[in-house]
Formats: sequence, C-alpha cells, structure tokens
Amino acid sequence: MRAAQYTAFGDPATVLAIADVPLPEPGPGEVRIRTTLASIHNHDLLTVRGLYGYKPTLPAVGGSEALGVVDALGEGVQGLQVGQRVAAASVHATWAEAFIAPARMVIPMPDAIADETAAQLIAMPLSALMLLEFLHVEAGQWIVQNTANGAVGKSLAMLARARGVNVANLVRNAKAVAQLQALGIDHVFDTSQDGWKDRVREATGEAQAAAAVDSIGGDASADLVELLGLHGTLVSFGVMSGEAMRIPASGLIYKEATVKGFWGSKVSQAMPVEDKRRLVGELLQRAAGGELTLPVDGIFALDDIQAAATASAQPGRGGKVLLRV
Repeated sequence: MRAAQYTAFGDPATVLAIADVPLPEPGPGEVRIRTTLASIHNHDLLTVRGLYGYKPTLPAVGGSEALGVVDALGEGVQGLQVGQRVAAASVHATWAEAFIAPARMVIPMPDAIADETAAQLIAMPLSALMLLEFLHVEAGQWIVQNTANGAVGKSLAMLARARGVNVANLVRNAKAVAQLQALGIDHVFDTSQDGWKDRVREATGEAQAAAAVDSIGGDASADLVELLGLHGTLVSFGVMSGEAMRIPASGLIYKEATVKGFWGSKVSQAMPVEDKRRLVGELLQRAAGGELTLPVDGIFALDDIQAAATASAQPGRGGKVLLRV
C-alpha cells in the first residue's frame, strides 16, 4: 500500500515521501482501517522532526488520527464490523491507505457528522475537553487562554461555552480575531493592542480568571498570571516560543496561584474508560448539534504530502489541513 514515510528525522517537507509498504495485519484486539481522511497535527510534524515526546523507530509512517472504514478485524474484536465508518486517534501511521488501531481506540462515527469533522474530532477536541475538566472550572467562571486560534484553543472556547464557562481568548493580530469571531467565538482580545489586559480584566470582573492556559511560554506566562484571580491555576499546555516560562514570584505568592503541566496523552492514558466514553459522547453530541465547529484550511492528496506538511506548518491557518487517501 502507499504511505507517507520518512527514513530520517527532519523537516517534514523534505524527509516525507510516498513509499510502498506492506499492508498491515491486525493482531488480537486490533482492527485495520482503510483511510478516508487523515489529519495533520502540530505534534505529527514535531514527531517527524524527532522533537516530540514520542519518537518512532525509523523508517516510520506519519500521522496519528484519521477517519476510515473498518477493513479487517483481529482476533477477539467485538462491537465493530467490517465496512463500518469509524475514526481513531492517538494511534500511529495514519498517513497511509490503511492503518492499525486498537479496537478500544476506535470510535464509530454517526452519519450526521461530516467526514471533514470526523477526521479531526477526537485528538484536539478531546484534549480540549480533558483540559476543561482538568481545570476544574464551574459554569459562570472564567478561563484565559493564549493562542486561542489554534485547534485546541478553538475547541476549548466552544466546548467551554456549551458548558456555561466563559473564556477570554487571546490572539496576536486582527486577522486571528476575525477568524474566531467568524466561528461565533466571543471575548476575543488582540494582544498587539495597547490596554488589552485592562479589557480582559473588565470582562472577567472582580473575581478575575479561575484558570489560565499557556501554550507559548516566555513572558506570555507572566501575562496570564497577572490575569488570574486568587487561588487561580495556570496550566502549561505548550511552549510555542521555545522559551522557559517567566513567572514573577509575586504573582504566585500574593495570588496563591498553582502552576501545572498538561499532556493530553498522559491524561488520556490515566483516565478511566467510562470517563473517556462520556467525553467522546459529549464530543459527538456537540459536533452533531452544531455547538462544535472544526474548520478545514485545505485538503491535499496523500501524494502531495510535502505540500500538505508545508501548508500545515504555516502560521495563521484558518483550520486543519487534511490528507485525502
């Protein structure tokens, strides 16, 4: 079968290439899925570069989430059928004509959810929903998040609103403000404008934010601590700046703030099965009901993997880049 493979770590636009690889066979408890659409996530590109927390053995096939059709069942698999439309995330080698997934990771997709949504519905939105629960915020409280125009940021804003939680969404330019507003996301603040912190404080009120999500690091971490209320929680979700978090001690001391790290993969592994099913059920409900919108910036053929990787790495994208197989 055809697959987007790399034999060395490096720039995805350089090291990825289409190769003929053996069609994988499902083992016990596994299924083989014929790929329809596969997502390209930032962590997928970091994996190709050899910079992510998971480092595959080379040669490797890229990708970790896709939509497809069940093609073969391994021994002992129940509850799934050949020909069934499904999605899977937190798996490997989805940038191919077929891939293997543990049956427990496979989610049947209702007809009401379009292919373009189903192909990206689990990884980032589920991380956002797990993050929302990790923050322990209640309806009526506020979260402040930077890089709100990223895939997780958009999902967090929509899912929090559906639960009655307010989100102050920080972005860096007017274009990003317009992108979020076009999706119906409100409380968007442009940090390139003078006085933006005062406008956030005016929105969040006297109690200020109960939690903040930092995906940048550096001085952006300190900005979020300034916007926290008493006993607030700052969660480190990413470090786009490549810099260490710079947090003034006074902000932590006088607000009695807590700083935590969040890695969706680890949280997912530790989560009881019944909780994960509950969250996935909520995602399906929100997506089918229009409360969760997942925009697409572009769809590329698998053979155009290098162009797709280049497009996915561009800042300011309006949505996810997908591969059609």
